[in-house]
Amino acid sequence: MINDEICKLREKLNQSIINGNDYSITYQISIELDDLIAKYYSTQIKISKNNKRNENTKELALSQ
Repeated sequence: MINDEICKLREKLNQSIINGNDYSITYQISIELDDLIAKYYSTQIKISKNNKRNENTKELALSQ
């Protein structure tokens, strides 16, 4: 699941910082983490929109 991937990458980023790895490595991990977080929120927004659409459809059906 995407949450697990985010946690693993966050830990990898933290270790890179703690270990003092080369900046380019830490930066690349950071970019990957940002992309994954953006993907997560994009998915959450789609789910939220679908849920609202379903609720509106149910309300419309009940009102008729």
